[in-house]
Amino acid sequence: MNNHYQTIILGGGLSGLTVAHKLRLAKPNHRLLVIEQSGRTGGVIATYREAGYTAEIGPHGFLDNCPESRQILAETGLERECIKAPLIDFVRYVYLHGRLNLIPQTPRKILMAPLIPWHAKLRVVAELWQPPLEGEPTVAKWIAHRFGPSLLPYADAVYTGTYAGDFDRLTIDSVMPGLRALEKEHGSVLRGALRRLRLKRKEQSEKKPFRMPAMTSFPNGMARLPERLTEHLRVGEDLFLNTAVTSLQPLGGGWQVETTRGALQAGNVVIALPVNAALRLLAAIDPAVRGRAVPEAWLATVVLGFPDRVKLPPGFGFLTPECESRFALGALFSSNMFPGRAPEGHMVFEVLVGGRRHPERLELDDQTLTRRAFDDVRQILGITGEPAYSTVFRSAGGIPQLERNYPALLAWRRNLLAAHPSLHICGFGWEGIGLNDMMKHATRVAEELLSPGRREAEAELKGVYF
Repeated sequence: MNNHYQTIILGGGLSGLTVAHKLRLAKPNHRLLVIEQSGRTGGVIATYREAGYTAEIGPHGFLDNCPESRQILAETGLERECIKAPLIDFVRYVYLHGRLNLIPQTPRKILMAPLIPWHAKLRVVAELWQPPLEGEPTVAKWIAHRFGPSLLPYADAVYTGTYAGDFDRLTIDSVMPGLRALEKEHGSVLRGALRRLRLKRKEQSEKKPFRMPAMTSFPNGMARLPERLTEHLRVGEDLFLNTAVTSLQPLGGGWQVETTRGALQAGNVVIALPVNAALRLLAAIDPAVRGRAVPEAWLATVVLGFPDRVKLPPGFGFLTPECESRFALGALFSSNMFPGRAPEGHMVFEVLVGGRRHPERLELDDQTLTRRAFDDVRQILGITGEPAYSTVFRSAGGIPQLERNYPALLAWRRNLLAAHPSLHICGFGWEGIGLNDMMKHATRVAEELLSPGRREAEAELKGVYF
C-alpha cells in the first residue's frame, strides 16, 4: 500500500470536507486522504429524526450571505435542494422585563422600536465621541462604553444565541475584530461604518437595495451538507473512518502522521480540527502550547412536540438574557423555520439549556431537564397541556469561547504556519464558530494548497443578527 499522499486532512468535519471538496474539484488526481476519528463525517453537524420529528443536534443552518458558502452549494448542486427562511420575514424575540420583545431587523425599524428609551438612543449616537478602549475589553464592557448600558440585555441575547457564551468573558477583539478595527482606525464604530458604506457605494455601478440574509438548511436537516461533501470520498481509500491520529511530526519538507492504522506521509498536512483538539496535536511541534486550551460551552437541547392546536408566536424563536434569571437560554421554533419538522397535525420547538454560565444544569437527568425546561417556556409562551413528544440531546462537542488571550493564540498560529509552510490549520473555533466561518476559512486553505502562499484575511465586519 502506498502510504504517501500529497495532502492529508486531519478531521472529517465541515472544514476538512470543504478542503477535500475544493482540492478534488480543482485537481481530480490530487492524492488526498481525510482522516476522521469517529465513525462518520460531519463533526458537530448531526440531524436527529424519530417518529416524524426532525431536530438538529448541532447547528440549525447558516446564513446565505457568505460567497464561499454559496459557491459550495452551487458546486455540489445543493443550491437546488436547500430551503431558506429569510430573516426579513421571520421575527425574533428577546425575553426581557417579563415579556417577549419583538426585535426588528432593519435599521430604521430598530431605531423606531420602543426597545430602549429615547435618551438611551441618543446615548448610542454619542458613540461618535467616545474614545477607544485600551487593552482587551470584554464584550459587555466595550458595549457599555461605546453605546451605553441600555443595550446590554440585547447584546447578552446575541452572544447567548451565537456562542452560548458569557459576554462578561468573551472579548470584543476576539468575537468582533472587524468592529474593533473600525473603532481603532476611525475613533468610532459609527463613523468608520459610515465611511466604509460611502466607499462601497462609490465602488458600485448601481445602488443595491438593502437585503437581509436568509437562514439556509435542507429538507431532511443539516446532515445533508456533510453527506453531500462526503460522496466523492471513497471509504478506505480517500477517507479513513474510526482512525485516530496519535502524533504529527515534520519530516523533510513534509510530514509524518502516526495513526492507529500505521504511519503515513504527506507533502502537506491540514489540521481541520476543533481548536482544542488541534492544540493537543500541535503541542508536540511547539511545546509552548502544551496544556493550553480554549474554554468551551456545552449545551443540552430539549425537543418538545405538540399537536398543532398549540400555537407558537410567529418567527424563529426567542433568547433570554441572564438578567431575567430563567432556566432556558431560549428556544428555536423549528416548525416555524422550516417545513416538515414534525408529523402531520403537530409542531415542534427546541429549548436550549446550559451554556458557559450554567454548566451545572447539564448534570440533571433527562427527565428533570425536560420538566424544568418545559416549565420555563410554558410560562413564557402560555402553553397549556403536556407535550406529545420529547427527547433530550447533549452536545457531542463544546462551543469554543473566544475569550481573553484568543487574539494571542491566533498570532501564535500565524508564527507557527510561517515556520512550517506545508502546515495548514482551520476548523471549529479558529477565526469563528459559524458554518460560514468554517467554509470560508477552509476555502482559503484549499486556495493556499493549490497556489502556495499565505493569504492573511482582513478583519471582517460581520452583521449582528438575533
